[in-house]
Amino acid sequence: MNGLEISPFIASLPKVELHIHIEGTLTPALRWKLAHRNNIPLPYATYEELVDSYNVTYNHRREVNGDNGAPTFLEAYFAGCQVLCTEDDFYELAMAYLEKAREMNVRYVEPFFDTQAHTRRGVPAETVLNGYLRAQRDGAERFGVPSNWIFCFLRDEPLEDGLKAYRAALPWARTKDGRGKGLFHAVGLASNEYNRPPGLFEEAFLLSKEDGLHLTMHCDVDQKDAAEHMHEAIFDICAGTGTDRIDHGLNALDRMDLIQGLKSRGIGLTLCPHAYHRRQATEVLFPKIRRLWDEGVKFCINSDDPTYMHNVWIDGNMMKVHEYCQFTKRDMAKLVQNAVEMSWADEDIKKEILRELESTICQN
Repeated sequence: MNGLEISPFIASLPKVELHIHIEGTLTPALRWKLAHRNNIPLPYATYEELVDSYNVTYNHRREVNGDNGAPTFLEAYFAGCQVLCTEDDFYELAMAYLEKAREMNVRYVEPFFDTQAHTRRGVPAETVLNGYLRAQRDGAERFGVPSNWIFCFLRDEPLEDGLKAYRAALPWARTKDGRGKGLFHAVGLASNEYNRPPGLFEEAFLLSKEDGLHLTMHCDVDQKDAAEHMHEAIFDICAGTGTDRIDHGLNALDRMDLIQGLKSRGIGLTLCPHAYHRRQATEVLFPKIRRLWDEGVKFCINSDDPTYMHNVWIDGNMMKVHEYCQFTKRDMAKLVQNAVEMSWADEDIKKEILRELESTICQN
């Protein structure tokens, strides 16, 4: 948090989280517990060593930045996944996040998940899906945090594997025919973007659109060909209709045609400031976010993979832009409003969050 503390105002704001990877919420405590429950060996002799392993700044991309001796983020992320084995494990992971969300006044979430990282370890897809489905239902009832989930294709895996995973998961989707179980209502991309442009997954996107699902698209920050990937996401995929949302997308600032495309097509960005702040100086990063704001690009603030990013969650990310972008309280409320409008929540949920938001602003 760079010495910042979350203010009472930021804490009081109702929040909507549209960019969080559920496996990226795996705390050291839960990882330690599940490893011992499932007899999964960890390369740490003590719990304190495991906690210390989360305090590093990971190599963002070895293929882009070279080898600085630190593990890559994805290596750490997928190593954590090894302890997730049973339906109860996935349920407990999701419920822990939804309880944390309630504590931060998060009113609605759209978590990313995938099955491929688990099925390739021998975990059946239905184990993953049923665990998250139970948590979706219990989290809404117990914590008052409704959620609609986003199925991700691992973009560094072959398209054929992603299509197989999608077809296996489809009975758990919220499809237009109303026959699915309702866990997820959108698809996206995750994992390593290097040399893997969005267009490689065109068949998968068209299929999910035909099934009535929304589409969001990771366009990582300062990745190789970042601007070109954004251009594909905005103008080319789905036979030219483009994506509904873009995750990250800070490199829109590299080209004015991307800025104009986002605005003309009404595509919002799900920014995760601390994820970039780990690698960019304060005086470099936050003027970029401010410029997006001044250009009229719609975006909202999220956390990405908080436990692997120095334990900075959505409230911490919002505190950073409040402070370093010099956003007013009304500006911060507008960011929440953006998240509500960009979300695919039911209309009654949207209206309730907006009512609470207006009440909070009036009291501040």
